[in-house]
Amino acid sequence: MAGSLPNQDVFDVRKVRRLIVLMKEYDLSELEIQQGETRIQLRRGGGANVPVETIGAPVPAVAAPAAAPGAETPKPEAAPPPEEKMTLIRSPMVGTFYSAPDPESPPYVKVGDHVGPDTTICTVEAMKVFNQIPAEVTGKIVAVLADNGETVEFNQPLFKVDTRG
Repeated sequence: MAGSLPNQDVFDVRKVRRLIVLMKEYDLSELEIQQGETRIQLRRGGGANVPVETIGAPVPAVAAPAAAPGAETPKPEAAPPPEEKMTLIRSPMVGTFYSAPDPESPPYVKVGDHVGPDTTICTVEAMKVFNQIPAEVTGKIVAVLADNGETVEFNQPLFKVDTRG
C-alpha cells in the first residue's frame, strides 16, 4: 500500500528511555534529535521551553518568563563540564554489560565517582567469560550510558568521564 510505513518500530524504546534519563539528569525540558527524515522531539514539564542546540543548527533562543516581583530567582545549576574535557569509555567487545559484579552488589561505579586507570568500572560478558573493564583514564564519572544487562556493541560508549585535573 503506497504511503504506509514498514512493519517495524521507527524508534528504539530503549534509546528513547535513555534520552529521558539524560534529560532528567541534566534538567532539560526539551530535546530534539533528527537523523535523516526521522525526528524525535521530547518535552517534559509545563514550564518554559529551554533552547537546545541540535547538531549543525542552533535553535533560536526563547525568552524566559519574568519572575514575579519579590520572588527569589533560583540559582542556576552548575553547567555540565565542557565537552573537550570529556572522555568516552567504550566497550572493547560485543557482549552483555553488567554494572555490578552480581545482582546483590552495588555498582562498580556511579555518577560522581572518581576513577583511576586501574579502576574496574563494569563487566562485559562475552561467550560465557566475564571481562572486567578498567577505566584506563583518571577522572569523574559524569554519565553511565548503558543499562545493566543490556547487549553492547564493540566501541559503543559506556561511560562519560570528566578528565579535568
